[in-house]
Formats: sequence, structure tokens, C-alpha cells
Amino acid sequence: MAVTHTEEFRREAVRIALSSGLSRTRVAADLGIGKSTLGHWVSQYRTSDLSGPEPQADLVRENERLRLENRVLREEREILKKATQFFASQKI
Repeated sequence: MAVTHTEEFRREAVRIALSSGLSRTRVAADLGIGKSTLGHWVSQYRTSDLSGPEPQADLVRENERLRLENRVLREEREILKKATQFFASQKI
């Protein structure tokens, strides 16, 4: 029996395949569809406009994640600086 997927599922699968950076084989396996099916959907929907507000939201999320990571790295660097100063001042 053939499984039919909704239009929304197909569009989301294509969006993930085009924007996730993962291989199509991996995306297809994760979604439980065939690689050739995903390839067909990508070629079918590539001409249609799949980029709405979602890519913008992805960029906002990525910026937030990077800002948090940046803040954590700065804090770690400051801790390491203080530790270096502390151990450098210790007499052996």
C-alpha cells in the first residue's frame, strides 16, 4: 500500500533538505522516506517559493545561539585568565 504524505510534510521535507546542511540520504532516512522520493520533491518544489518567514526565524535562532555561546566563551576566558594569574603568583 502506497503511503501518501501531506503537502505540508512534503514542503517541510524539502525545506529541511535544502537548508539543514545534511545529506539528502540522511534527511530522507530521518523522515522515513526514500532518497529518490525526496529528490523528486526537491526538484518539484525547487521552483516554488518555500522561503517565507521561516529562514528569517532560523537566522534569529542561530544568532541567539551564537550570542549565548560567545558569552559563555568570554566568561571561560576570564576564568582562565584569573587562574593563570593566581598560579603564576604562587611560590614554588
